[in-house]
Amino acid sequence: MGKRGSRPKAGSPHATSARPAAPRRAWLILAVAVLAYAAAVFQRTSLGVAEVEAQRRFHTTAAVLSLFVVLQLAVYAGMQIPVGALLDRVGSRRMIATGALVMGCGQLLLATVHTVVLAVIARVLVGGGDAMTFISVLRLIVMWFPPQNVPVLYQSTAILGQLGQLSAAYPLVALLQSEGWSTSFSIAALVGLVAAISAASWLRNAPPDAPATVVPVGARELLVRLVHAWREPGTRLGMWTHFVTQFSGTVFALLWGYPFLVVGERQSKTAAGLLLTLLVLVAMFVAPALGKITALWPRRRSIPVLAIVAGSAFAWTLVLAWPGRAPLAVLVLLVVVLATNGPGSMMGFDYARTENAPDRVGSASGIVNVGGFSASLATILLVGVILSLQSSGGPGSYTLGDFKLAFAVQYIFWAIGLIGVLRSRRRLRATRSVQVDPFHHAIVRRWRERR
Repeated sequence: MGKRGSRPKAGSPHATSARPAAPRRAWLILAVAVLAYAAAVFQRTSLGVAEVEAQRRFHTTAAVLSLFVVLQLAVYAGMQIPVGALLDRVGSRRMIATGALVMGCGQLLLATVHTVVLAVIARVLVGGGDAMTFISVLRLIVMWFPPQNVPVLYQSTAILGQLGQLSAAYPLVALLQSEGWSTSFSIAALVGLVAAISAASWLRNAPPDAPATVVPVGARELLVRLVHAWREPGTRLGMWTHFVTQFSGTVFALLWGYPFLVVGERQSKTAAGLLLTLLVLVAMFVAPALGKITALWPRRRSIPVLAIVAGSAFAWTLVLAWPGRAPLAVLVLLVVVLATNGPGSMMGFDYARTENAPDRVGSASGIVNVGGFSASLATILLVGVILSLQSSGGPGSYTLGDFKLAFAVQYIFWAIGLIGVLRSRRRLRATRSVQVDPFHHAIVRRWRERR
């Protein structure tokens, strides 16, 4: 990122000598943490695969159930900053265990209720517990592993966590068909309880010989840490990186991609499902590669970020400008490009890690995580509003033109995000220039005097 020869900030992992290789215990702790994250993803996506059963149980429509997704995202995004600040106070172990327990309570409530209002409360609990998990796992990686390994582990953790989505898509669906609603979601609640007990039993916030980074502090000190994290240009660069890279792929995979492919592009349900599966598979290959690039060239992290945004905008422009239905090859290209969005957004957390002292990494990560989910939430809502205004019928009445107009709203968020990335990058470079300039100018002055 900064000029060549600039020194990393004090408190940054890059500013210290590399720690020795991670001990075996670190890998055990990471395995437990990843399983807890996969369980959180399972809880997050469980209602989505039970949509038909949910409509019958709660006597509601698909439109109302889609609001559950929006609400859950809103709770997740809204809790990131307070959760990040609290994470720096109590550490990852308590946060992950508490999050798993809260999600389990939400699933148990969902297993027993029959009204929409109580079901909404249940999903709020799931969203709140989910919000405590991911950035807590990232903090464990920072505490237990050498800095040069962290970018790849960030990416690998994000991908392995998606195993929870596969568990929701296949075993939970089979369980719903064979055992019914109450039993299935009671078992989901049990998954949360097991994850909570495992986290409380096995996880440790940092190695025994590491400096203390979790110190009980009051609300005032938490606020001070949060303010310092926000004022750090690298934190804001991470937030805008997450904002501009994540939303397009998330909106497509989470809600609007499937109806766009089936209703708008007239693809078969099988083809649409395969395209969404392809998105996940490509992301599994892209993520480690981006992690390696981040580790090898930490000062050039913005280059792949800008390339991902440019690729996403180009692919969508090709699809939206195509006269009539796009060929399958063009849709495959779109999906492959969107598969880079999730891994690209993970680079935002690397900025939070390298540009903040260890005692405020949680706060900074929470700020970063707000970026992408806020953009995703806003895009999901705007796409839905535009589709509703364009068509008076239900989802089946949307035309390809309606979808194209609705998806064009993405250009607004790309523009906002790019402005944020470029401004924050300029400020970060200016900060590093101030740090290095006195030393640099002294060398230049001596060289000129010798001449």
